[in-house]
Formats: sequence, structure tokens, C-alpha cells
Amino acid sequence: MKIRALILGLAALVPATAIAAKAVDWTSRVTVSPIGGHVMGNPAAPTKVVEYISYTCSHCAHFVNEGAPQLKAGWVKTGKATVEVRNAVRDRYDMTAALLARCGGPARFYGNHAALFANQSAWISQIEAYEAANSKPSPDQKPSAILQDIGNKTGLYTVMAKRGFSPKQLDACVADPAALKAVTGMTNDAWNVTKITGTPSFLLNGKLMADTSTWEALRAALPGGGK
Repeated sequence: MKIRALILGLAALVPATAIAAKAVDWTSRVTVSPIGGHVMGNPAAPTKVVEYISYTCSHCAHFVNEGAPQLKAGWVKTGKATVEVRNAVRDRYDMTAALLARCGGPARFYGNHAALFANQSAWISQIEAYEAANSKPSPDQKPSAILQDIGNKTGLYTVMAKRGFSPKQLDACVADPAALKAVTGMTNDAWNVTKITGTPSFLLNGKLMADTSTWEALRAALPGGGK
């Protein structure tokens, strides 16, 4: 009894901060994968989710707004799983948003990503008007100038300005050749190599999941998610 009491007494002397320090929040760890996706979570996690998204996809917005927070809280935060967002771009508006999401580097990515999807309905409505007036860009325009014009006139820059980015910074992000190469490469891989059939699509531990485009379907496939 004396030994047990001694152990309990020593435990009581351990600072609470030391115990708290052991609880890592893995959602704060974001790195870039070899293909250019953004990986959140514990690199040693046994479960690895890859999410293919398009910023102009309403189903993707629903997943990011409703399912992604639950995935992060229940699996990523505790180190059980990682999630990697990859692009599967469908059009020039999607490309503009994808390049803007990468502004500020890996530490800003998931905040930008969530903000773009949270405000999708507002900027999508402006895109419809923009498309009607600018269906055929001038052949004299550089590709980066076309994307910058889209960002400026469809509300995408407005969303990013609320994230603290200046117009000059946003123009530079959209014109970044390395970012363009990464997004284009992921897009080609998604549609032509992995052969996803739509967005969102998911890989679970490297295997493309059939008929899975909702949080409910993905959750059921995660360890402990079917309970």
C-alpha cells in the first residue's frame, strides 16, 4: 500500500502541461505530397484517405462543408488517419480556385480550401454571368492573365482578400508556374491514370472506392466508422 501511495503521489507531482503535451493535434501538420497534394495528419497513421476535388463541384462543397470537419475531428486529429486533397480540375474557373487555394503555402492551404468551398454558392453565381460575357477569351491574352481576370471578376479574389491576401499576392499565386504544373499534373493523374469517374472521389489506403462520393459512404469504410 505504501508503494502504491508513493506512485500515486509522484503522479500527482507531474505538471498538467507535461501530460497535455503528449496529446498531439495532428490537424496542424500539413505537408505537400510528391504529386503536389496537401496531406494533413500523422504520417504514421494506418489509414490514408486521398480526396479528389473540383472547386466548381457542388457535391465537393457539400462534402467539405459537412463531412470534412467530422473526418478531421474523429480520425485525423487523433493520428488515426491522414487526408490528402488532390485536384481534379474540370474548367478554367476550377483551375483559378485551385491555384488560389495554394496561396501562402501548406500552412494556409486548408483554411483557403475551406473558405473557397464555404463561399462557393456566391462566386459560382458570378461565374455564370462572367461565362456569358467572356465565353471566348482573346487569343492575345496570356493564360495567367485569363485566370487573373476570372479571379478579379467572379468573387474568388474577394473570398481570398478576407483571408488576408492582397491583389498583388493573388495575381502572383494564379501566375505561379510551379503551382500550375502541380495542379495540372494531379488533374491528369486523377482522370487519366487513377481514372476517377467524378468528384469527389476517394482513395482509401491506395484503393479507389467505388460508388463513394458522400461523407456517409466514406465514414462507413473508415475503421470504427461503421458503428
